Parts: sequence; structure tokens; C-alpha cells
Amino acid sequence: MSGSDTSDIVVTDFSGEIGTIGLNRPERRNAMNAEMIAKLLAAFTEAAETPSVRAVILSGSGQSFCAGGDISWMKTTGTEADDANTRDAGGLADMLLSIRNCPKPVIAVVHGPTMGGGVGLTACADIALAAKDALFAFSEVRLGLTPATISPFVIEAIGARWARRLFQTGERFTADIARRIGLIQDYYDDLQLAHIKAYELAMLVCQAGPTAVRDAKSLVLDFAGRPIDRELLSDAASRIAQRRASAEGQEGTRAFLEKRRPSWQSDKDG
Repeated sequence: MSGSDTSDIVVTDFSGEIGTIGLNRPERRNAMNAEMIAKLLAAFTEAAETPSVRAVILSGSGQSFCAGGDISWMKTTGTEADDANTRDAGGLADMLLSIRNCPKPVIAVVHGPTMGGGVGLTACADIALAAKDALFAFSEVRLGLTPATISPFVIEAIGARWARRLFQTGERFTADIARRIGLIQDYYDDLQLAHIKAYELAMLVCQAGPTAVRDAKSLVLDFAGRPIDRELLSDAASRIAQRRASAEGQEGTRAFLEKRRPSWQSDKDG
């Protein structure tokens, strides 16, 4: 799936340390259907399994990052037998989970009207940046639907209280509000600036130990919401002890003391 075939609805490039995955259905504002969902799952699976890829940038072509689910596709799935309908919903859930659990940091660059499932993609990313023109909504209720499949990921990102409001009203909200509630971490005056920042952050990832980055993400996913008790603290102590003793940890500390680059850094990493 690697390459740059612009005829595809999901375009990928995993040839360097910073992999890119692009939604490429601009005539439909990158609205997701079954084909796009399957290709996104395949793309994130490939990114996870490509050793040379250190970070992944997810973006969309045209006027919108992702307008959510394709209405025509959703209408069709609603008329299918229960098992087929549920299977389609499960495919979306699997794809979103592949983003959240990707062992490489995922940076989403969001712009334009981003609705429903597009907000779900944003919530699943480790880092979410936006252009100032980004506009968000959980528009499902206006169609007589609910944001059920994306809800676990969104609630994890913004918390239950804001989810209760935004899921039920379907109201549109700006990039400024999205930052305030934790859906995105920052926004910029235009899309180009957002992309520049995304690459700067990806380059920072490339300077760090590859397995340390993977384990740092696991720390957050595994520890979030757990009570701070002796079991948690014992787990945390065990993890840092393992990192200190690891070949990567030993190499990193030696490189620091010897005032040289660690082995995983190339000259272009800065």
C-alpha cells in the first residue's frame, strides 16, 4: 500500500522515518465508507509493522479533513441484515483502535468541517493539530443517529461532561473550543503552519529511542484512570527498571555521558 498513487482514496508514504497517511476523497470531503475504513486499517497496520517508520502524520486532501461517515453508505448499511450492519460498525471500531494503539506516535492535522467520524479520527491520534478554520460537530443526532462507535475514543479525549453536551446538541464548535476541551492540542492560522508543526513534532520523536517512545505511549494507555496505589507504583518502578537495563536505555545514557549521538539518531535528526 506504500506509495503516492493519487487515484487511491487513502494515500500512504512509508519510505522515510516520518510516514504519512492521507485521506484522498476530496469530492466527498473525505467522508468515510467501507472501502476507506478498510484501507485506513490496512495503512495503520502497515505503519505499525514498518520498522523504519518512527511517526505517522494523518491528514486529508481538499476542503476538509474528514466530514464523517458517507451518508449514502450509512443509508445502505442501515437496510442490511443485523449481522452485516453490525459487522460494518465493527470495521470502523477496529480501524479507530488501530490508530489509538499504533505503536508509533500518530499526529493528526485537521482542517475544514470535521464531523462525526472525522472527530473520532482526531480523538484517536496521540497529537492533534488543526488549522484555525477547522470546525467540529457530532452531527449524528441531527440524522437520528448517535456517535456510538467513536464515543469511547472521544470520551477518553474530552471527558464525559463535554461529551454529554456535544453528543446531544450536535452543535458546531471551533478550533479554539476544541483546544479548550482537549480534542486538539493546538491550532494555527493556516493549514501549512499546522503541517510544519506536525513535522517538527515528528522530528522530535525521531530523536528519541524507538522502543522508549513505544513504551512511553503504553504508559499513558495502561495507567490512565487507574488509582495511584502500590500496585500501580510497583508496575511503574518495574517498567523504568527494565528501560534502564535495556540495550536502548544503556546506549542512550552512554551517549549522553560521552556527548555523542545515540545510535538511533541520524545526522538529519538534528
